[in-house]
Amino acid sequence: MPDIGESLREARMRARIDISEVEAQTKIRAKYLRALENEEWDLLPGPTYVKSFLRTYAEALDLDAKLLVDEYKLRHERLSEVELQPINAAAPGRERRRQPPVLPPWFFVAVIVVGLIVALYMLGSGDDDSNTAATPPPPATTTTPRTTATPPPAARARPAKVRLRIDATGSVNVCLKAGDRTLVNGQTLEAGQRTPTFASKRFRLTLGNNSAQLRVNGKTRRIKASSQPIGIELTPERGRQALSAKERPVCVP
Repeated sequence: MPDIGESLREARMRARIDISEVEAQTKIRAKYLRALENEEWDLLPGPTYVKSFLRTYAEALDLDAKLLVDEYKLRHERLSEVELQPINAAAPGRERRRQPPVLPPWFFVAVIVVGLIVALYMLGSGDDDSNTAATPPPPATTTTPRTTATPPPAARARPAKVRLRIDATGSVNVCLKAGDRTLVNGQTLEAGQRTPTFASKRFRLTLGNNSAQLRVNGKTRRIKASSQPIGIELTPERGRQALSAKERPVCVP
């Protein structure tokens, strides 16, 4: 597998994303992002922050975050050979012979007393045993084991925000807004071009045609063919919804 930092850097360069854009999206300082790409682990606050930053950076670039974190653990969190060696109680050749324990005299006296008490108890309970032997035991009752219903699995929580990227498959005009912010102001993308990955609770999008694919939360969504401009709204609660001509956002480049 390529180095962790090289995988991050190549993914960012392929997506044509500047390090400042990743900093604004992930809220991770640029110097820490560069340290991840250069594998300068000593510049980061600690192993816990390294794994957290690495997971967030990988998800922002649509990489397999778990694979990169596992690779970091395998390479940089393995115990040293000294830590794996067993600890010996004594050095070789210097082990002392263990002397058998010496029992105190009162131990034998206590054993004799306990033996006498047990013998007297057995003699006294002999008659009771003969009387109770004739009494048949109560009939055994069978109980049906209780079965507990397995609770249904918990529903998967929806993400708080939608992560969106637009990939052009042909020449297409894009107008993208998140709330009152204009993220893409009527820009025409050619085949092979893409927007940065944005995150918001609500996106409103107008496409001039269907020559584009949406990358929503790491999954590719295709656009249905249409002779008219296409309006789309994306939210975590309702997913993707079509917008009418009056609801579509309008950009003025």
